[in-house]
Amino acid sequence: MPDFQPFAHLTAPNVDLYRAVMGAFVRAKRRFVVHLRPEDVHEELEADLAAVTDALSRLKDWGNLRADPDTSRVTTVEDFHRARFLYQLTTAGEAAEQALQTFDEALGRRGALQAVALTDIVTQLRALLELARTAEPDPAKVHLLLRGLVSRFTDLADNAQAFMGSLQRSIDLHDVDVDAFRAYKDQLIDYLERFIKDLVTTGAEIAGLVAEIDHAGAGRLLAMAAGREAEDAAPGADQERDAEFERGLALWRDRWLGLRQWFVSEHQHPSQAKLLRARARAAVPALLQVVAALNERRAGRSDRSADFRTLARWFAQAPDEATMHRLWRSVFGLSSSRHLTVDADTLAEREEQPVAPNTPWHDAPPLLISPQLRKTGSYERRGKPNKIVDRTEQRRVLAERAARQAEETELARKRLLTHRPTRLSEVGTLDPAEFRLFLGLLGDALSARGPDQFQVSTTTSDGTLEIRLTVLDSGVAEIRTPHGTFSGPDHVIEIIDLMAAESEEWSA
Repeated sequence: MPDFQPFAHLTAPNVDLYRAVMGAFVRAKRRFVVHLRPEDVHEELEADLAAVTDALSRLKDWGNLRADPDTSRVTTVEDFHRARFLYQLTTAGEAAEQALQTFDEALGRRGALQAVALTDIVTQLRALLELARTAEPDPAKVHLLLRGLVSRFTDLADNAQAFMGSLQRSIDLHDVDVDAFRAYKDQLIDYLERFIKDLVTTGAEIAGLVAEIDHAGAGRLLAMAAGREAEDAAPGADQERDAEFERGLALWRDRWLGLRQWFVSEHQHPSQAKLLRARARAAVPALLQVVAALNERRAGRSDRSADFRTLARWFAQAPDEATMHRLWRSVFGLSSSRHLTVDADTLAEREEQPVAPNTPWHDAPPLLISPQLRKTGSYERRGKPNKIVDRTEQRRVLAERAARQAEETELARKRLLTHRPTRLSEVGTLDPAEFRLFLGLLGDALSARGPDQFQVSTTTSDGTLEIRLTVLDSGVAEIRTPHGTFSGPDHVIEIIDLMAAESEEWSA
């Protein structure tokens, strides 16, 4: 497959010429013209023919255009041997143009709160409700109404999102152009208030219509739309047509769910229309706060940010650290609170070393305040002290349970020791404790085995048991337990007690 670079012309030196040439091909396709000659592009752009020809050749190399030999005007042998081409858009080139057009539209999109779209949605939902109440509705009408409804709803949601984003940018960047913002805010606030009023009234009607359509059988209408789209699918097997119908039905259900969630609130999930209404309402006081800040700025009043910048400048200009501390205390008044309260130890110390009443508090000896007093404001916790709970019985029960589990585990370990290679089908019956341990050992061995490995040897995490597992070509093993029968491919397993083997080596 050739390495197409349909966006390479955007970074080329002659990007303006390349964009103009591609624009000529896009306009020609709108007129249902498939091929263009270099002379046709030259006449439309009024550019140099040699430059146009070179641009066509480069766009062909990048994969935007396809060149076919032009033999329609050949009258001599020289014309036949001269390179003449007919150019047309390739699939990659057309896709690149559509992507660039979408990018330009999204970049320059301002968005709007479309009150008219709400009215259109109400009209289409009413017509859809009438069809839902019909015994045999026309599938074509249902399909067209649903397509129009989805298109109008998508425009409403996208425009609302774009508008709220641009509104937030207007609030955040109000200091870029103060005069323009002041002239814009009155119209914007009036616009928001009118849309909020329409959204409250029309949104409630839309929510009611959606609920009525659901009750009348929205799923039947969605299935009709999906079935009508499946009929337009390319000829193929019945399975492919059924799969196309299922995909279309799932898509229509998602669209209807999105419409319902946009207008209908559920438990702990407010609708998107409600959130949009709250966001629009919150934007009005935010705009008014911006206007108030602008008025204060024009009147010469300082704001908090300017005060902090001035204070930072004073700190930077302070001659020494002592001056910085005096400035800090003067501005914030943050000092120790030793003059506010005393405790018994402080009173005893003051009796031994009296301090004159006229002594300034910043010259008096400091007071030691307990961490509990600093944290809670009180020396002791209020209320009765907690009763000491006797946990002797609970500790005894836990100790007995731990001992019983250790005993069961030890018995299970002894029961599972094979002392020789044993088939899984020979294990027989296991109790729940033995079966749990056996599953753990079998899982360790199976997880350690590689894809093409027929024999594996591993040890448990505590290093007390070694498990050797060998794959067999055939056979099914069944292990019976009180809760049922465990079955699977038969293997040869050998479980060895490493602690016993080590003890035997030491005794020997």
